[in-house]
Amino acid sequence: MINRGLVRDYLERSGHRLAAIDVLYERRAWADVVRESQEVVELSLKALLRHVNIDAPRIHDVGRVVQDHRNHLPETLRPHADRMAAISKNLRRDREIAFYGSEDLTPSDFYVEEDAAQARADATWLVRTIEAVVLK
Repeated sequence: MINRGLVRDYLERSGHRLAAIDVLYERRAWADVVRESQEVVELSLKALLRHVNIDAPRIHDVGRVVQDHRNHLPETLRPHADRMAAISKNLRRDREIAFYGSEDLTPSDFYVEEDAAQARADATWLVRTIEAVVLK
């Protein structure tokens, strides 16, 4: 059974995070834009999976799950499954680095505007693409 309220909640929260990403981008907080973009992608893809009655695993990168269940997706989203998975994988890789850094990497020094712009564009595309089908 699909909890439509949960699907809508995930997408609504993704929208709130997109607005926060815009603020972070204006403040030139590139690492934070990358981190928040990952959360947007994760929530949006989990909304999509729930929409097609697939319980997403409790992991940050569900891109492979989207690909594995491509035939369950709404027909108009099937051609985008690989792009969605690639976005999820790329941002998942940066999740901890963008937030915590490491002994030899400071997030605010490592990430540049180009990284943030790409992450923001990918997250925005993904949310808008999913919303157009799921919320109609």
